[in-house]
Amino acid sequence: MDAALPETARPPGPRIVEDPLPTRGELDFRLIELFFFAYREFTADADSILTRYGFGRAHHRILHFVNRAPGMTVADLLELLQITKQSLSRVLRQLIDEDFVVQVQGSDDRRQRRLYPTEKGRTLTLELSRAQVRRIDAAFRAAALDDPALVNDFLLEMGIDRKATRDWFTRQGIGKET
Repeated sequence: MDAALPETARPPGPRIVEDPLPTRGELDFRLIELFFFAYREFTADADSILTRYGFGRAHHRILHFVNRAPGMTVADLLELLQITKQSLSRVLRQLIDEDFVVQVQGSDDRRQRRLYPTEKGRTLTLELSRAQVRRIDAAFRAAALDDPALVNDFLLEMGIDRKATRDWFTRQGIGKET
């Protein structure tokens, strides 16, 4: 643990706090930190693959959802990911330019832009997903969890606040398992 600053070494201005927040106290920081580190490792598996392509997590999210719902519109993707057109534009353009995704004009509404994965995009998505599933499966084995239903239901409750997410879960058949 770091030593307290001597009175003479304290900078002028607002009073600094030297006591750490306790792991268990008014708030229980265990699950917050477990989520933080679990997410870091979960994404690190895919990040190492994405780096080979010069891609980041935004590329991964787009590839994932376009592969899960080929033909989804750009508007649907924006709503689902809760991002702006500007933040999507550069990443989507790179995926299109490098032949991971194809953008097709809507047949009913020519203003619509529908997104489809290419074989190259499907292959990368499966590689990324397999890396993440290996980590999930290993964690289930290590924790001796034979039935992931409770984890499913917990994560469902954590992520179901937004209508676009609830609609996605319904369309994909994702729901309570217990």
